[in-house]
Amino acid sequence: MRDWKKLWLTLLLLVCTGMVMTSCQSGRKEEEKTSLRIGISLYRGDDTFITNLCNILEEKAKEYEREKGIKVTLDIQDAKGSQNTQNNQVERFISLNCDVLCINLVDRMDASVIIDRAMTAGVPVVFFNRQPVEEDMNRWDQLYYVGVDAKETAVLQGEMVVDLYREHPEAIDRNGDGVVSYVMLEGETSHQDSLIRTEWSVQTLKDGGVPVEKITGGIANWERSQGSALMEQWLSEYPDTIELVISNNDDMALGAIDALERAQVSGVNIVGIDGTTQGLEALANGNLLGTVSANKENYAGAIVSLAAGSALRQALPAEYPLTDGKYYWTSQEILINKIEENQ
Repeated sequence: MRDWKKLWLTLLLLVCTGMVMTSCQSGRKEEEKTSLRIGISLYRGDDTFITNLCNILEEKAKEYEREKGIKVTLDIQDAKGSQNTQNNQVERFISLNCDVLCINLVDRMDASVIIDRAMTAGVPVVFFNRQPVEEDMNRWDQLYYVGVDAKETAVLQGEMVVDLYREHPEAIDRNGDGVVSYVMLEGETSHQDSLIRTEWSVQTLKDGGVPVEKITGGIANWERSQGSALMEQWLSEYPDTIELVISNNDDMALGAIDALERAQVSGVNIVGIDGTTQGLEALANGNLLGTVSANKENYAGAIVSLAAGSALRQALPAEYPLTDGKYYWTSQEILINKIEENQ
């Protein structure tokens, strides 16, 4: 009987010792985490705003390395506008043991496959720039979104024109007929940001007392070349009529500028959104009246910090407070050419 007792005590001691050692090893493994692998999939790598943002993302990753002593590897892939390609990229990221995913969705309505795979693998996801629907975001507590508030963007775009009209109505109503005739360059047909920017920029003009009249509008899919083609067509159809071009982003606005230069037409005001490098150049040389710019340093910093914090299972950084525990909204500002400076 004593022998059996001794055997049980020995077994119990071994089990307890093993549990303690496992616990210690687990803790030591967490403490010794010295690297992070972040899988980043872009809806389209040739999008100017996304290219600008990615450049800053890389800088922020290096900054995080220096500050935290944790090596950060960014695996950046271009989905080239294909949701199926992006889903396959996510599978690859997971197979390579990425610690966290940062996804710029191709189709914001179709995030379920990515979320399913991430949840199964236990890999957190930071979506950015193209916001998943609320139902998808609520499926798991390890899903986050970093972006700008589309309504705020549109209101700011409208306000820059309202303010200028109040100070210098003749600068907006170029022919002095009491009506500002405008055309609208829109992004993707069903894209949430495009719909909101289109609606609220114009509504803000009306609320601000600018007497506007829409001539026409069209879908240019965020692209400079498509914006240029549409503007060229409109200049032919409505000569000496267009006074204002409202564009959902800077690239399409730059396309409109290209068409105006080819046609040797001057005096048309153009406003964009994004504050891209090329957009800021057009602003500096007076071809672009104004743009709404997100704070890209803040934008990229939030993506990297949230990604690292969620991957390491640490408390998320206080400098990036989340709305509803999931959303970080990047600050924005109006950048505009002052009429006094251009005359």
